[in-house]
Amino acid sequence: MGNKKLTEVNKGDIHRLYKDRAEFSKYVVRLVKTVMNVSFHYALKCRLISFNPAEGINLPKTVEPRPYHTRKIDTTKTLNMEQILRLIEVSKDTPIHMQVLFNVLMGLRRQEINAVKYTDVDYINRTLSVERQLGKALNRNPNKVDERPTTKSELPLKTSSSRRELPIPDYVFEAILEERKKYERNRSRRRSQFLDTNYICCSNYGRPRSKDFHWSHYKELLRNAGLPDIRWHDLRSTYCTLLLKQDFNPKAVSKLMGHAKELITMDVYGDNVNIIPEEIPELLSYMEEVMPKRANTDSDKDEILDTVINIEEILSMN
Repeated sequence: MGNKKLTEVNKGDIHRLYKDRAEFSKYVVRLVKTVMNVSFHYALKCRLISFNPAEGINLPKTVEPRPYHTRKIDTTKTLNMEQILRLIEVSKDTPIHMQVLFNVLMGLRRQEINAVKYTDVDYINRTLSVERQLGKALNRNPNKVDERPTTKSELPLKTSSSRRELPIPDYVFEAILEERKKYERNRSRRRSQFLDTNYICCSNYGRPRSKDFHWSHYKELLRNAGLPDIRWHDLRSTYCTLLLKQDFNPKAVSKLMGHAKELITMDVYGDNVNIIPEEIPELLSYMEEVMPKRANTDSDKDEILDTVINIEEILSMN
């Protein structure tokens, strides 16, 4: 774009830049677009410019759009029913038992799990409100120096759709009650040292877990149980794909997972047909445990709870 000042750049300059880079390489022009969008958005936020000239400028038609949110899940990197039950059982004596349950039985993201508090639990209706995540806040002000940078800051959720209310399976609900008893015991024993922050996944001193706390425990757990060496996120993938495999409403599954759009759920998790063995009795018992009983609450909950499997109908068909 030559020696133009930042405030002199217009949409025509951006369009010509994309056209020029597209002739060079379709991969390069995609990177250029990303850089331009992020850079000018930041400049606008810092009030260096009055408008974002890169906003709304598409790549030339010669550059084919990428497939939207597509990803193949390696079927060797997911667990079958027997392995799921074994994982839950062997995790009981580890510090990450609750994290495993929130992941494989409720599909929460890693940083969402660490941020769950007892105050997020509705003990009457047995629901969990996902309100926040724990992580490291991004310092977008280069002139600001954090005195104590931390990886356990309470942050907004990934998207607005990530804020959701989930029905709690009976097994997880009972585990929460047991964990609460331990929390109260530790608080009474360590009155002066205990950090009463109400996090469910916390240390014996009430301190929240870091995002990588589960790592060493999880890998050792997999080895001891003779399970495949899968990623932590693959447990969430297994949960979602299990629901889609049994023809659950994709829109309802999308809400459970906290996805912004139903299309993301289907593209990311819905293209695998052999992830779980066709073992109807085991599958039904698992789904009865995971999915909630129907409750008369608001319309969104009803839409999600409508996905509960009709056990009698499936058994009669088989």
